[in-house]
Amino acid sequence: MDIVTAHDRPSTPQEAIGIQETLRDLVELEDRCPQEIVTVTGLDVAYDEDSGLIAAAAVTLEIDGFRVVEKRTVVSRISFPYEPGLFAFRELPPLLDALRALDHVPDLLICDGHGLAHPRRFGLACHVGVVTGLPSVGVGKTRFVGEHDEPGSERGSRTPLLDDGDVVGAVLRTQDGVKPLYVSVGHKISLDNACRQVLRLCPAFRQPETTRQADRLARDALKEAL
Repeated sequence: MDIVTAHDRPSTPQEAIGIQETLRDLVELEDRCPQEIVTVTGLDVAYDEDSGLIAAAAVTLEIDGFRVVEKRTVVSRISFPYEPGLFAFRELPPLLDALRALDHVPDLLICDGHGLAHPRRFGLACHVGVVTGLPSVGVGKTRFVGEHDEPGSERGSRTPLLDDGDVVGAVLRTQDGVKPLYVSVGHKISLDNACRQVLRLCPAFRQPETTRQADRLARDALKEAL
């Protein structure tokens, strides 16, 4: 799989912030994904700070039935320090290597993280979407920025996630009575469509099936490397 927009790896947090602010203008917030989404790739990483290793996983599923189309893992050294708001620069290098190894280009990317719900409106989902040119969605388990009301207790209930008066995402209940997820646009998809696709990927569990499988695969790859 080709990477559309490459950039140099930053050596300082200031350089990383500059890259985010430059690429942010390339984010598209309207639906430009296929009318019928068939394949979705889940992206996740696992860390071992003691050894300095990071494992990245990309798992492509058919959205109907969740058949695994293909999966790839990459284990490498952590190449960027821990900096809130700059996680993408730790996670993106191995994730992009895993994506490059895919034989098929998916219709949609689902990231375990945030998109517009980020202090500079350019979280991991925006970053990976812009550099690959693919529609992408961020799905976070916890809030990073913003405020919100509690959504209803029923599956599918949602409330807007607001930051400085901007709608940066949605707080979405994916199963009756469970904690909601934080869904935000990454690239080339609307928030309504992003929530619709996340619900399709959560028929029985709180997290999307893509995230569940990518998380497991990344942890297994890291364990094997150790």
